[in-house]
Amino acid sequence: MEPDQGTAGSDSGDEAAAGSVVRPGARLGIDVGSVRVGVAVSDPRASLAVPLETVPRASARSGADLDRIRGLLDEYDVVEVVVGLPRSLSGEEGPAAEAARAFAKRLARRIDRPVRLVDERLSTVAAARDLRSAGIDARRGRTVVDQAAAAIVLQTALDLERSTGHPPGEAVAGRSRGTGGSTGTFATVGVERGTIDRADARGATGDRTVADGADTDPQVEE
Repeated sequence: MEPDQGTAGSDSGDEAAAGSVVRPGARLGIDVGSVRVGVAVSDPRASLAVPLETVPRASARSGADLDRIRGLLDEYDVVEVVVGLPRSLSGEEGPAAEAARAFAKRLARRIDRPVRLVDERLSTVAAARDLRSAGIDARRGRTVVDQAAAAIVLQTALDLERSTGHPPGEAVAGRSRGTGGSTGTFATVGVERGTIDRADARGATGDRTVADGADTDPQVEE
């Protein structure tokens, strides 16, 4: 008996579809700088990231920048935050990456949504290049560059999840919480203070978690 070609084709289609699944819900993208924080947002279907605004950096004691980001979560019904992690081309982490990790940890402890760190190599360079192509002087529009860089970080995260079927990057330990956002698609497993975020309620494998560390936020020049 010859193989059922229709069944084989269906299985192949299911496999392709599985790799294109993206969890629903709007995401917020963050590009951390020493002076400003670029912010971007996606649509509720998590398909397209767009620049949103630039938030001035505040001291760790003030936390005004974190408060503004927390306000945006409810305003745009955000279910997850993606923070760019600026690694070098070789994959090493320097002072800028350390500052981004510190900011992400502080943010995760301040909000009730999952926070993830995603590789953002060359996002600012790409944003400046795109602005130049559009006839905008990046040197005179640093706030625009910050927002555009955040959009690139977020779009990269969305595309990566769409291609792999798994949440991108690594989860950041934060506050113990049940579900994040109104969609109910995110969950957190807490172990007292050493909370481990599981941004994917389906329990994707290979999900690294950033351990809770000292509440420090190194200031790094852009």
